[in-house]
Amino acid sequence: MSKTKKWIKGILSSTIVVFCLTITLALTFPSNHYFAIVKNLEIFANLFKAVNEYYVDDINPSQLLNKGIEEMLAELDPYTVYISEDKIEDYRTLNTGQYAGIGATTVNIDGHIFIGMVYEGFSAHKEGLKIGDEVVKVDGVNIFGLSQQRLNQLVKGQVKTTVTIAVRRKKQKELIALKFEREKISIPNVPYSGMLDSEIGYIKFTEFTPNGYKNVKKALQGLLKDGATGIVLDLRGNLGGLLKEAVNISNLFLDANLEVVHTKGKVESSNFTYKTEFNPLAPEIPLVVLVNKMSASASEIVAGTLQDYDRAVLIGQKTYGKGLVQKQLVLPYNSSAKITIAKYYIPSGRCIQALDYSNRNADGSVGTIPDSLKVAFTTKKGRIVFDGGGIDPEVTIINDNESNLAKDLKAKGYIFKYATDYTLAHKQIAPAKEYNFTDDDYIDFISWLQVQDYNYVNPLSKNLKDLQNSAKSPKQTEQLKPFISEMGSKLNMPLTTALHNYSNEIKRMLEVEIAARYYFESGAVEAGLGHDPHIEKAIQILKDKGAYEKLLLPNQN
Repeated sequence: MSKTKKWIKGILSSTIVVFCLTITLALTFPSNHYFAIVKNLEIFANLFKAVNEYYVDDINPSQLLNKGIEEMLAELDPYTVYISEDKIEDYRTLNTGQYAGIGATTVNIDGHIFIGMVYEGFSAHKEGLKIGDEVVKVDGVNIFGLSQQRLNQLVKGQVKTTVTIAVRRKKQKELIALKFEREKISIPNVPYSGMLDSEIGYIKFTEFTPNGYKNVKKALQGLLKDGATGIVLDLRGNLGGLLKEAVNISNLFLDANLEVVHTKGKVESSNFTYKTEFNPLAPEIPLVVLVNKMSASASEIVAGTLQDYDRAVLIGQKTYGKGLVQKQLVLPYNSSAKITIAKYYIPSGRCIQALDYSNRNADGSVGTIPDSLKVAFTTKKGRIVFDGGGIDPEVTIINDNESNLAKDLKAKGYIFKYATDYTLAHKQIAPAKEYNFTDDDYIDFISWLQVQDYNYVNPLSKNLKDLQNSAKSPKQTEQLKPFISEMGSKLNMPLTTALHNYSNEIKRMLEVEIAARYYFESGAVEAGLGHDPHIEKAIQILKDKGAYEKLLLPNQN
């Protein structure tokens, strides 16, 4: 019997077992719901068998089933997913921050793979791998054109095994072969903490992976020891993670035995209330939490809980709005599933879920919960807050959007490439906190960019072209012509003019990328703190006791 037929037989056997169990359930709990399960499982098993037996071309059963599972779950929400055996390691890395590898990440620029970050103290760092190195081969396998998943499979492996990576380094003719011993890698979730000035401490927290509470606590203890009289907790871009870590981090600033979050699901085991359990480390110190539209899930639990207890001032943008809880279920054949089992509610009683997946539009799309259906709640002091759409900060800052030019330079790798060249020309730079990309440096960047194969077209020019094409008659075309001409000349400004117009923004991006080459992830974070409007506003508020307290009084939203 062929491997495929054996595989199919195994799948069908498993399906029959599930089928029999479902019949048992249906007989025990008779309902239309269970009848529908029995009916559709039977149809599926027979159809799957028929397709594999009769379809004219050879079929990959695993691929076919995976596609079917993905399409089925796509009808629910994006967080309910099937994790096949070949993706289980990537999932563990995402949820634990740990994997067996060399301690480096990569970026893809035009099909070429470059080292994007090297983590201090791990094999990649110790063996001399550098940010900006182009990865050419892994254990003799040419990696050009390989998917990120395949590259990860080549580099990651068992602890204490070795991997050889051949890299191309600027200004060196020959490939450099570096041998690394794989080790357990723990990605830092507090890449940087430090004093912003003599009074205000800062903690950057990136993901709620294991030891998140431990690392934030350690950072907070250090800042208090350094004399911090105010704290900035930066959750911008933090997509969340483990709920328990969120509860414990909230507890650093809240008294014991206070509710942080409760969950409600279909089954009783999904309903649970999480409370603070120990005495706080900093129960009264003025606190600012930075959030943006990519602060989600566990980040929103921390930010929302501190807001509900009037314990912190939130600065930034409305958060993502993910009020759903997932649980991982183990499935046969080393596979797994992550399933949404509940919604969570923060102390005021609100759920901040923004999208209503249970009521899709006719085209299958999902809409946000309309303002008319949002419910008002109150914080401990009586401030009005709302459910159903993320968390609104006390102070909104919207001026951090990158220009189209800056986004284009970053996306196409020109910021990254220039930083590599800059590093080759400069043996050292000032400490990350003090480093400044000067006007002379920026002139050099413009000169460098002019000899690159870079062609920037303002995306608004396409919109203008669409407007021109929308004219329904020659008369309309003539009427639009002067407007199109005037706007076109403004949008299609010379590259050098555009570079000067957005110089401050591009300089900041270059400072962060260059600082990473010398001081790694912590240096990149520290360099990015300069000229940050969120940081500047946080310092201003924390140093003005009256302004801080006023923001936490009722009727300020």
